[in-house]
Amino acid sequence: MSTEADRDVVDLEDADRGPVAHIAVRTGGRPYEVQLGDGVLDRVGDTVRARTRALSVALITDERVAELYGARAEAALSAAGISVTLVTVPAGEASKDWAVAGAVLEELAAGRLDRTAAVVALGGGVVGDLAGFCAAVYLRGIPFVQVPTTLLAQVDSSVGGKTGVDLPQGKNLVGAFWQPVAVLADTTTFATLPALEWRSGLAEVAKAAFLDSERFVSVLEAAVAGGEVAREGAATRAIVADAILFKARIVASDERESGDREVLNYGHTFGHALEKALGYGTITHGEAVAEGIRFAARLAQDIAGASAGWTARQERLLGSLGLPPVRREVDPGRLAVAMRSDKKVRGGEVRFVLCTAPGRWETRTVDEATISRHLAAWAAAAEGEER
Repeated sequence: MSTEADRDVVDLEDADRGPVAHIAVRTGGRPYEVQLGDGVLDRVGDTVRARTRALSVALITDERVAELYGARAEAALSAAGISVTLVTVPAGEASKDWAVAGAVLEELAAGRLDRTAAVVALGGGVVGDLAGFCAAVYLRGIPFVQVPTTLLAQVDSSVGGKTGVDLPQGKNLVGAFWQPVAVLADTTTFATLPALEWRSGLAEVAKAAFLDSERFVSVLEAAVAGGEVAREGAATRAIVADAILFKARIVASDERESGDREVLNYGHTFGHALEKALGYGTITHGEAVAEGIRFAARLAQDIAGASAGWTARQERLLGSLGLPPVRREVDPGRLAVAMRSDKKVRGGEVRFVLCTAPGRWETRTVDEATISRHLAAWAAAAEGEER
């Protein structure tokens, strides 16, 4: 599950439902722990009491997750003597919105939650980003606990403290760095994920593997070949733990994205532009990231010395995880405009994370001519396959 360097940040607990991994996220201001395993959702009440001492919480979730896990979370909180204000939002990316955030904040105020209260985010990445943002700005900041219920949220958005909402001009343009006090990643929730959402999460697992090491890439390839990337089982838990460990190491070294943390945007420059151009929700975030990785891999081969073999290897692994190329007709000009509105742009120049080999990467400003050439090639391939 972990390398020599990770042994001081992973602790395995033998629990009634199986092993639980405890992974430390060592941020400078407020370190916290990710608990990963079957049934850890039922610890949410005890975790809130232990980490915040709050006696009241806002349980923020979406309508679909509320039906699946809302009662279970409320029961765990109530059993710990915590009163619950349930706040539900519509499922989907559209809820990661300035107006929805305002409505949620008004519900917190109407519930008379004060500075002794906490927020619990129960759901996927949209809920986690929205709830975390509301926790960060309500009364200038109250504690929150992440309870991610999707694979994508468990391996990526729930760890690291990046919260926020979208604007019409682009994704995540409004937000705050606000670390959770704990993350409870219950692997039993994978069973209720739609197939598309499961594959979406695998895109972020692949991203972590590509950026982390040859070892992680090989482990993931072997698991795929052996049919072990399932929704349950020790192999899947180990892969998810590895992805969280990678994210935890990056966050520990660069909490506020002033340096190395930018590597986590691998695949996101093109991916976010594609999501915006197609309309948010048309494809999943993971599908967009997978296509963004393909785009960045070809850039890396063109301008950063990556080998054709490494490009092909990334392509194969993404395909084997159920993430084939996204082929939609999109005007390259619209994609170029969307890229320039990305929050990673500096001085009007578009920056890409380029992974040149397993565990090796760099961030580079790419000139407009090169971007245009690659966008034209992508659009031509998409148009050809559409026909």
